[in-house]
Amino acid sequence: MSRDSLTIACLLIFSLVSSVPAEDSREDQAARGYRWLRTRAFLPADFDQAVFDQLWTNWNEPLRKQAAEADLRARRTMTLDRYGLMPDPDVKDPTSVPALGHVAVAGRGWAMNCLTCHAGRVDGRVILGLPNTHLDLQTLVEDVRRTKLRMLKPLSHLDLVSTAVPLSSSRGTTNSVVFGIVLGNYRDKDMVVHLNRRPPKLMHHDMDAPPLWNVRLKSSLYCDGFAPKNHRVLMQFILLPNHGPATLTSWEPAFKDILAWIESLRPPEYSGTIDQALAKTGREIFRRNCGSCHGTYGKGRKYPSRVVPLKTIGTDPTRLRALTTEHRSWMQRGWLSRYGKDPVVLEPKGYLAPPLDGIWATAPYLHNGSVPTLWHLLHPSQRPVVWTRRDDTFDHKRVGITIDTHLAVPESVKTARDRRGYFDTTKRGKSAAGHLFPDKLTEPQKRAVLEFLKTL
Repeated sequence: MSRDSLTIACLLIFSLVSSVPAEDSREDQAARGYRWLRTRAFLPADFDQAVFDQLWTNWNEPLRKQAAEADLRARRTMTLDRYGLMPDPDVKDPTSVPALGHVAVAGRGWAMNCLTCHAGRVDGRVILGLPNTHLDLQTLVEDVRRTKLRMLKPLSHLDLVSTAVPLSSSRGTTNSVVFGIVLGNYRDKDMVVHLNRRPPKLMHHDMDAPPLWNVRLKSSLYCDGFAPKNHRVLMQFILLPNHGPATLTSWEPAFKDILAWIESLRPPEYSGTIDQALAKTGREIFRRNCGSCHGTYGKGRKYPSRVVPLKTIGTDPTRLRALTTEHRSWMQRGWLSRYGKDPVVLEPKGYLAPPLDGIWATAPYLHNGSVPTLWHLLHPSQRPVVWTRRDDTFDHKRVGITIDTHLAVPESVKTARDRRGYFDTTKRGKSAAGHLFPDKLTEPQKRAVLEFLKTL
């Protein structure tokens, strides 16, 4: 080859290489992932604006009378608050657009996504990735169904399924794990749908949604750490029968971006004041007594991803027993785990001790949301039997939800929707027992640890 020919060839190769776009940065992926969540509907619409604007007609007095007398904007705000839906923080008037966690589908209404449960409010701030402990999804769907029937509108998948599978039994919690079991039951390992299969045996239980900003620190997902951290596992809640293998494959790039967005999140800073001297003392006490499970923080931090055996942690066992070995094996064999390339734990022995970044904001505590404040977490014998959220204020003294306590659900509370406002730790799956490790600390040590936890 002549020198001129070689030069031309090199220039041609250089021009071709230069024309190939550089690989997206993680920041580009994260921004795109958030955009998918805000603009793309991966599920069918649940209800439209007309239904939303009539939900107040299902309320009891005196709230119904207050809504009837309010103007449209105030009534929509009341509706968001009634069901624990978060207002969109990106617009000036959040009552003019779908709630955060919903996407508008042209001509059909609002479609739900993961931000419904994973964007919440604490101390007056709406925070992305925060568990939505205000959400009352079961009551929302029940009222939507009643409203649609009155308006002669067709029912959605949630309207129908929620008559057999409860979405939640307590405000702020979710039975979504069971939905994952149901949806997976009708898929083979290649995601092909088989609707002729028998329904699975189910153990309904409510969970407290985890904060998303700690996903970046984990190597596995869920409170028992059984599932691999990959984008396909995030897709299990969109496995409706009309979403076939080809559709799921086409959506994979979007869920890779969504996982990048989740891993870009960081915890919010504590919204109150911190006694730094006391927190410094608490840091060392925490390191000696809690760090082997929950990790160390600050410079050179370490997170051990430790699963604590059930007999050691002593917390409610229902969640661990609800997922059968058969369901876990289905994930291990199939598409969600890339046919076993990503590890799946078939028989987890306990619960994962999570990272505690941003723990001040994530009340209630334990995997089932049974403990309303960090103070109660540090004082196991004083955890309430039954508690209710008093209002939307934040308890800075005990760090968590401002509550009223009860020995039992009052006899005057008759309906299921009213009982959802009471967290009853005597019910299956809702025990506040276990995690007794703080009992070995003195009261001054507990105060110091509580102050340190505000800094994370």
